[in-house]
Amino acid sequence: MKFLFLTKFSAALAVAAMLAPGVASAGLFDDDEARRAILDIRAKIDAVNARVDTKADKSSALDLANQNEVLRSEIAKLRGQIEVLTNDLSNAQRRQQDFYVDLDNRLRKIEPKKMTVDGKESTVEVNEQRAYDAAMALFKAAEYKSASAAFSAFVVNYPQSAYAGAAQYWLGNSYYAQRDCKNTITALQPMVKTLPDHPKTPDAMLNIAACQLELKDKPANKKTLEAIITHYPDTEAAQAAKARLAAGK
Repeated sequence: MKFLFLTKFSAALAVAAMLAPGVASAGLFDDDEARRAILDIRAKIDAVNARVDTKADKSSALDLANQNEVLRSEIAKLRGQIEVLTNDLSNAQRRQQDFYVDLDNRLRKIEPKKMTVDGKESTVEVNEQRAYDAAMALFKAAEYKSASAAFSAFVVNYPQSAYAGAAQYWLGNSYYAQRDCKNTITALQPMVKTLPDHPKTPDAMLNIAACQLELKDKPANKKTLEAIITHYPDTEAAQAAKARLAAGK
């Protein structure tokens, strides 16, 4: 502002200097002529000041325009950075959500499961379930030797398992399928003694009786068949035992 004032003042002085000779001789004219001369000088000074003001305004407007352009550029950069950060945050939240979902799924896979096994509610470990299923898959594939090894390992590794009785039964059946009657009887007798209420026990006894007959131990065969009829009278195994006893007479 000080510079602008000085510029205006200097311009006025310059105009006044140019017109000074005319003013000095103003005394030679009458008052009207002097008044007109003064007004003319003032008009010229005002014109000069107006041009100076116009130049100053244009300069200020140009500076403001430049500043605005710089600000707009900086705002655009900030908006771009905000968009990048927002996108990164969104991706991070999505990855975190996916991580928690994946973790939850994995935990569910390794957590013990509550399920019904042989008519009883039981808790089964994941590895326990996998071991039993693998042994059963071998039996169903008629790989009886491998199945007997798998069921034998299961009984040793999971003696308290809800599948222990079934594993013992299928172990005996794996030997029976190989026509190994001695091992069949050895595998099934513990089940008969320790798990008399297991749904597979009557069938296990029927297999023992079949092996006893195969080994030509008729007294033991008869005793086992009679025990089935006595202890499990309403089962299909008992009906089969009656039929075998009748056929043996």
